Amino acid sequence: MNTGEDKILLSHGNGGRMMNNLIENLFIKYFENKILNEQTDAAIFPVSSPEMAFTTDSFVIDPLFFPGGNIGKLAVCGTVNDLAVSGADPLCISVAFIIEEGFSMKELESIVRSLAEEASKAQVIVVTGDTKVVNKGKCDKLFINTAGIGTVRKKNRLVSKARNIHPDDLILINGTIGDHGIAVMSARESFNFKTPVVSDCSSLNHLIRQVLDQSPKVKFMRDPTRGGVATVLNELARKTGLGIEIDESALPVNKGVTAMCELLGFDPLYIANEGKVLIVTDPAEGDHILEIMKKNELGRQSAIIGRVSGDHPGKVVLKTGTGGKRIIDLLTGDPLPRIC
Repeated sequence: MNTGEDKILLSHGNGGRMMNNLIENLFIKYFENKILNEQTDAAIFPVSSPEMAFTTDSFVIDPLFFPGGNIGKLAVCGTVNDLAVSGADPLCISVAFIIEEGFSMKELESIVRSLAEEASKAQVIVVTGDTKVVNKGKCDKLFINTAGIGTVRKKNRLVSKARNIHPDDLILINGTIGDHGIAVMSARESFNFKTPVVSDCSSLNHLIRQVLDQSPKVKFMRDPTRGGVATVLNELARKTGLGIEIDESALPVNKGVTAMCELLGFDPLYIANEGKVLIVTDPAEGDHILEIMKKNELGRQSAIIGRVSGDHPGKVVLKTGTGGKRIIDLLTGDPLPRIC
């Protein structure tokens, strides 16, 4: 990229020549497609489905770069996954950048490149966007806002609504928990552990599509981001009025995450994930879905971690490794600020 500057200036957001150069030499360079190239005030594109899914998100992570990704990759993954767990096939996204004056042009290009690469991997296109530059000190380096649109197949329109869940239904996850939150904290605090934790930041739409195409028994899906697995399960228990029982020995947790949680006093159940999906399914279908997920690179460590119960309605109970039980309540406070 050649904009003639090595840092973002207020002039890059004033609508003039420097802003046009930034758009042409950076954003169009990496996001180029037929729709975006029109550079209209609103993207116009055809749709082939009677029902659409629409989501929006803002990303204010600190630090911007972390093991396994950066804010650009995260923006795509977060938006794509919100659509996918709603039963939608993601089509396109918008991306808006709020940039602090003085931000490194080199770092901005790295973030934009990463965002474009992840969008290509997820097979979604950036169809519209916006750029704002604010005075130094008025934002923390860089914020990104996205919106995403996807088409919804009729048979999948209820997978995020938890309307047909019964006792003995199984709860599955596609891999280890807590990786993202711990990776971000490690980067923020500059912990020098021998075995670094890498974020699980990934777009899950292809894995989720494989599951939905091959199994008619998915009753609920949700990605456990802020608040982690514990928060999603509590929301599910309260929404259905049923109990949730999870088995501590079945929870997939990386050794590095376990070690850091023990050292810092965190519970991996409450730590954020950015590449995980929780699935509730009919008990007869659990092994089949597990097999489907394990064939995908993002599901190699999938596991059945618990079940829905008619006992203790509205509550989540953990069966501990020592044979006891404890209530897993909603998160109080925020042990890991700015993880997305």
